[in-house]
Amino acid sequence: MAVFMQSLISGILIGGVYALIGIGLTLIFGVMRVINFAHGDILMVGMYLTYLAFTVLGIDPFVSVLITFPLMFLFGGFLQRVFINRVLKAVAQNQILLTIGLGLIMSNTVMLIFTSDYKLITTSYSSSTLKVGGGVSVSTPLLISFLITTAITAVLYWFLLKTDTGQAIRATAQDRDAAQLMGINVKRMSIIAFGLGSALAGTAGALISPTYYIFPQVGAVFTLKAFVITVLGGMGSVVGAMLGGILIGVTESLSAVYISSGWKDVVVFVLFLLVLLFKPSGLMGKSRT
Repeated sequence: MAVFMQSLISGILIGGVYALIGIGLTLIFGVMRVINFAHGDILMVGMYLTYLAFTVLGIDPFVSVLITFPLMFLFGGFLQRVFINRVLKAVAQNQILLTIGLGLIMSNTVMLIFTSDYKLITTSYSSSTLKVGGGVSVSTPLLISFLITTAITAVLYWFLLKTDTGQAIRATAQDRDAAQLMGINVKRMSIIAFGLGSALAGTAGALISPTYYIFPQVGAVFTLKAFVITVLGGMGSVVGAMLGGILIGVTESLSAVYISSGWKDVVVFVLFLLVLLFKPSGLMGKSRT
């Protein structure tokens, strides 16, 4: 039971960060209907920003979220305004090729600057744990990441529900043409949505930096996870992305303990396929015509 609880808690904690990645992609797709294959590379940029803040300025990785979030928001807004905006009405293949190209530019630029060597952020609490009783201990970095993720998700949820801009973003996500007819500046909402999605991805990169190797190609791993989480939860559903992220985290953790760490990704994709088989719209998604 202690092993099970240990795995379950660890899965929930890492799943919270996965959820943040999925929410960012969900927000972008919900508002713009753009399939962003550069999402993982945006997360990678956030990881390197955190690494720079730690090594050059001596800023703690979790404190650097205060820097990473606004910088990645501006970076995402720039990408949307200069590149993504030009293909909003293009066929899906063009959108996919553009985002893949942007991802390659980001990863190769980072490789030229930092080389392909693995980077690691080591803090005083990197290996520390917190005992919660019953022989169960919790990783301190994962716990802090989860708490920050929960706070960011709660603020985002409030923003989308209670503020005028948040409601305009939701209206644009529901029906872009109707929102424009009602006087909403859909182009501005698209920039804000892509900026927020990028900021969430970059923040997730900052939060996992103390527990994950940093290298230019790390984005490919998280792009795949982001798509699994988003589709599993339901395309365009923020709540679904939260549930999908936590479910993926728990599945990975339990599979690594009870089956094999080499098989955990296989189990995740089997679960993913089963959900799509019995509920193609995802856990919280609605069927679209």
